[in-house]
Amino acid sequence: MKYIILVLLFLTTSIVFGQDPIKRPEKKNDSLSLDKKTKPLSPKDKVEVDSITLSIEDYKIISFERDTTYLDTTLTIQKEYKYNYLREDDFELMPFGNIGQAYNELGVDFERVASYPSLGAKAKDRKYLEKEQIKYYNVATPMTELFFKTTLEEGQLLDANLAFNTSRRLNFSIGYIGFRSLGKYNDIQIESGNFTTTTNYISRNGRYTLRAHIAAQNIESEENGGLSDREEQFESGDEDFINRPRVDVLLDDANNKILGKRYYLDHQYKLVRTQLDSTRFEKTALSIGHSFEYETKYYQFLETSNDTLFGDAILSEIDDKAILKTFYNEATIQFYNKTLGKLVGGVNMYNYDYYFNSVFIEEDGTVIPNRLNGTEIGLVGDYEKRIGGFDFKADLRYNLSGELAGNVFNASASYSLNKNNKIKFSLHTSTRLPNFNYLLYQSEYLNYNWNNSEVFEKERASSLKGELFSKTWGNLMVKYSNLDNYTYFAPVSDEEIADGMDNAFIKPLQEGNTVSHLKVKYQKEFKVGMFALNNTVMYQNVTQDSQVLNVPQLVTRNTLYFSSDVFKKAMYLQTGVTFKYFTAYNMNGYNPVLGEFYVQNKEELGGYPLLDFFINARIQQTRIYLKAEHFNSSFSGYDYYAAPNYPYRDFVIRFGLVWNFFS
Repeated sequence: MKYIILVLLFLTTSIVFGQDPIKRPEKKNDSLSLDKKTKPLSPKDKVEVDSITLSIEDYKIISFERDTTYLDTTLTIQKEYKYNYLREDDFELMPFGNIGQAYNELGVDFERVASYPSLGAKAKDRKYLEKEQIKYYNVATPMTELFFKTTLEEGQLLDANLAFNTSRRLNFSIGYIGFRSLGKYNDIQIESGNFTTTTNYISRNGRYTLRAHIAAQNIESEENGGLSDREEQFESGDEDFINRPRVDVLLDDANNKILGKRYYLDHQYKLVRTQLDSTRFEKTALSIGHSFEYETKYYQFLETSNDTLFGDAILSEIDDKAILKTFYNEATIQFYNKTLGKLVGGVNMYNYDYYFNSVFIEEDGTVIPNRLNGTEIGLVGDYEKRIGGFDFKADLRYNLSGELAGNVFNASASYSLNKNNKIKFSLHTSTRLPNFNYLLYQSEYLNYNWNNSEVFEKERASSLKGELFSKTWGNLMVKYSNLDNYTYFAPVSDEEIADGMDNAFIKPLQEGNTVSHLKVKYQKEFKVGMFALNNTVMYQNVTQDSQVLNVPQLVTRNTLYFSSDVFKKAMYLQTGVTFKYFTAYNMNGYNPVLGEFYVQNKEELGGYPLLDFFINARIQQTRIYLKAEHFNSSFSGYDYYAAPNYPYRDFVIRFGLVWNFFS
């Protein structure tokens, strides 16, 4: 209810202050081209609002890194790849049978975005929006985007976002993602809700800038533990079990949830500024900045009666709950000079409190504490400079005190060979402890209690990446990574673990030897007239002493499609077939108690094709999507798994649309 009141407050504010008259700056033209050539707007690039013609450049979307893009209402094959629950290209992911249930990884990256460990339950929180994923807006008039897509059986996915302003200097946005999907199998219903509201402001003289957001999110999942008789009821293709609710599952009374709230503020004030030069950039500026973040988040596993699938339990009713509260402050000084570049330096303080509701004492008297808390203090630094044709960027996070973090260092250099070709090199190094659920965990299940906070060492990751972006030759990425003290979950027992009992002996482990990972990814599209073939291929190779990191050696996605204007250019149509395939490998297993994947080396899965047929259309600012997913499921064999014991979805037809409108 309080979020509804907040929405009404924002709407009331916009009505009271009203919209400023749109005063467009005098320009020779409005160009959408990326180079310096002038090009008048085509009709499809314009939006008619109250007889005033606005270009999409008047509707800006600003990322966490302060990169600015414009509203994009085009229909491309990349939009097709991102039209899903996550709203991102899932080439390196393998979705489970129900939408939003979980995603197994087909490709891995070791770069650390955050300097500090997270709560954990990483298999369940992919739809949990981190602060780096929140977008801010600068719009000329109120703009709304509606994203809708059908799900499996009962439910739907709706992503609604409204951006508006009280002046061109003060902008707001309100968004809500509501999702529910019953699923085809028993007891796998998924529900989630993501509420976000943002604001960004710049003072009249341009000295003070502010951006802030509030996010309240929850993800709830029923857990069925997988199939109880996979060979007879799934792999055999028995017609009696094609109606999936007839298939027996292992659990019928378990569920888990993630719930979090975050308050974020970032503002800056320019102490010194000079006049703008002819390119509209300041020659010299000195600013002070401050950012603040407070977040509470918990993960909970509930079961009305314990199950031997997870081993012995203390109580018959399971209620495990891990809570993390964090408080972050950062103060910076930023200096910019056209000749010297941009330099940022500062200090940060991170306070954390990770806890359970009680202390656990094992039979031998070992006490497992219920809390990890403390304060970390660190230094921050960023540098950006363009020298000749090279763009240099570097950022550093260095920990001065505390046990969680070490350092994070990123550096990159990019160079444009010409207007069609660009190269980029990136370096990453980081050290920090693994996520909190590896360090400390408590559960009613006896085997799910551990304290590794003084045992595990910090993970050390390093990677070197080279990229080529070419309109002629395609996009190529080569990355080599090393990881020391790699931490993972796996079944551990003094005796051989019986089939189907892996989850009863799950423990966090740390690999003492270095794990090396090579990834080569290539993307190229070929066009002939109205037809196109879009190709993405990824090769991976892992060097390791123990089998702790499992990935497929080859992943490929190929889309053959047709695009054309139809009905006297009233509609733009795009239709085609997508083929996806990855080689068989020891696919990670899934654990419902932790909401995590674990390493298993008993069976290989994969090596099956996934075929989708789609018809997409664009009418003005509306994009319509229709897809027949996995239409080859009935004739390619019933061996398509997303994880051991968890099948991928059968053939299904889904419909949806994305609609932008203005007022």
